[in-house]
Amino acid sequence: FIARGVLQISAFIDRLIASYLHGAVSLLAYTQTLIMLPISLFGMSVSAAELPAMSSALGTEEEIAAHVRARLNAGLRQIAFFVIPSAVGFLLLGDTIIRALFQSGRFTALDARFSWGILAAASLGLLATTQARLYSSSFYALNDTRTPLRISLVRVTLAAGVGAALALYVPRLTGIAPQWGAAMLALASSMAGWLELALLRRRMNSRIGETGLGARYAATLLAAAAAAGALSFAAKSYVADLDRFVAGSVVIGGFAAVYLGGARLVRVPEI
Repeated sequence: FIARGVLQISAFIDRLIASYLHGAVSLLAYTQTLIMLPISLFGMSVSAAELPAMSSALGTEEEIAAHVRARLNAGLRQIAFFVIPSAVGFLLLGDTIIRALFQSGRFTALDARFSWGILAAASLGLLATTQARLYSSSFYALNDTRTPLRISLVRVTLAAGVGAALALYVPRLTGIAPQWGAAMLALASSMAGWLELALLRRRMNSRIGETGLGARYAATLLAAAAAAGALSFAAKSYVADLDRFVAGSVVIGGFAAVYLGGARLVRVPEI
């Protein structure tokens, strides 16, 4: 339960810590809703679909390892194809997304700025978090539930410890608004996510051979997402005075079109 629900546990702990920061709980809740969308749609869905496929492997130990390795690497590519642009979009266009979805009533432009900072910090660990879920499924397929459990405990402990230290003391020591403590929590969670992925990948590689996304493939997707993000970021100033829904549709729609066009241009197989 802990290994599968590590994200929910971390989110609960983050909200508990944020309760000591004035006005941060609601801001953190809004951004956690957004960050969970690509995790659920792309990370969890691919992991759930691959688990029975990996578990169905038959044959010798080497044949089973080869089957799991092939399915794992393919799943990592599928996740990255959607998650890398999601992370870049949250990082560069988070203000427009949050403004379109939430800015009304008591949710002010300043709240949107705080929320963008939280979302940007959380986006830094989005790829690691989603890929770690697939690695956990790979361990389950190999009838190993202890390894992802132990590593998930490390992740939760690190995220809570570092997050509490940063969130509660950095705003106080630097004089910045306490709401920025929620961004510190998200940053600590991102750091813990990358550690979790590194530990899972290292243990899996020792069992079935080399696995991973591949630097060249990741760089290709990142370049396409960065180009789309740069153009859309520049376009924000031209649509800033438009209705928030219209502005959001233009910026986000343009980002998606440029990213998909770039991926097709360089012939990314997952297109």
